[in-house]
Amino acid sequence: MNTSTVNIAFRKDLLKMIDQIAKSESRSRSELIREAARMYIERKNRWKMIYDFGEKTAKANDISGDDILKEIKEYRKSLER
Repeated sequence: MNTSTVNIAFRKDLLKMIDQIAKSESRSRSELIREAARMYIERKNRWKMIYDFGEKTAKANDISGDDILKEIKEYRKSLER
């Protein structure tokens, strides 16, 4: 695996929590932070895909942002009954 070393600064309390979790899971601080970065990137990519799908669907069905807000308001009103 091709790797690069980086320096990162954390608040002491955050670093303590990172170390506690890493220890409880029997892995290194680096492994925990790498996984956190991967998970963050995956989540960002999933949300982008969802957003892009919504945009594409809205355009294909001629739905505006105002139409969506109207539907949300109507739905919330129906829950109050």
